[in-house]
Amino acid sequence: MSKVVDADVSHSSTALVTIENIYLLIGIMVMFLVVRTLQDKNHPKRLTTALFWFLFGSSFLFGDFAIATLGAQTTYLMVGISVLLIALLAGLNLVSMGNYSIPSEQEQNQSAKNLGNKLFIPALMIPIVTVVFTVLFDNVAINNVYLLDQRHLTLASLTIACIFALLVGWKITGGSPVQAVSESRRLVDSIGWAAILPQMLAMLGGVFIVAQTGDSIKELVTLFIAPDNRFMLVVLYCVGMAFFTMIMGNAFAAFPVMTAGIAMPFLIEGHGASPAPLVALGMYSGYCGTLMTPMAANFNIIPAALLDLKDKYHVIKVQIPTAVTLLAVNIILMYSLVFND
Repeated sequence: MSKVVDADVSHSSTALVTIENIYLLIGIMVMFLVVRTLQDKNHPKRLTTALFWFLFGSSFLFGDFAIATLGAQTTYLMVGISVLLIALLAGLNLVSMGNYSIPSEQEQNQSAKNLGNKLFIPALMIPIVTVVFTVLFDNVAINNVYLLDQRHLTLASLTIACIFALLVGWKITGGSPVQAVSESRRLVDSIGWAAILPQMLAMLGGVFIVAQTGDSIKELVTLFIAPDNRFMLVVLYCVGMAFFTMIMGNAFAAFPVMTAGIAMPFLIEGHGASPAPLVALGMYSGYCGTLMTPMAANFNIIPAALLDLKDKYHVIKVQIPTAVTLLAVNIILMYSLVFND
């Protein structure tokens, strides 16, 4: 085992844990959910729910094969049609929960009492192992075969960490990996269509970038705000990041659009703002929008579903005052700190 220094070799050599293998693993997991859903004869929407997850999982499982056999253009068309069908199934409320073998409340309480705080060990292992592998396995290879995909080192490390957590959870609870995978169906079904919303919104962000939405925003800004009005440009950038994130559900999707439309032409090139603190505060403003939108389903809707809250928007309502306060602080900090004059 050795550290490879040559940058050219690091991008051309193969790896044991590649992004393609991770996608295959995700696809296999989703197809397992499809099979278990089809086996659930008492499921009220068995076929449509199974179709929903099959369409989602097929892009992970068969994407590369389809590109190799059918070509990229045909594959992209098929994926686009799948996305439309997924949206249609979710929109028509044809995806629902099934029937599961759940222990009684008394058994659950007794199990929780026996395990105590050990329950948190697998969850804590995920970030810790991810950081350890990301730091220690950067450019580590055996005979030019990397252990982890160097182009997606964090994602490969996260996958390893999840497998470690699964095995540790198996050891602590006395269950089995198969039981854990089976329970994932109940968990995913309780979240529903919102489970795939982050991926869908990330794809939408890519569409906005290709459509050069940033240029359109730049032209729109010049219609309403004078380019020399620094304070209003700062307000527009911060509020725009928050608002666009509320629409997109993801600050990473909003960032390139708003930065290309406002930050780059007006604040950095026009007013000489320091790029690093400017974009850092811009991203932070985007996260303020994350706190206030159901589109950020993995942060706001999924926790409400997992906690069985009666009001699925309760998390958002609690977070709004904090988000608005942080957004105002970001505007003040950006206006005060990022300009050199």
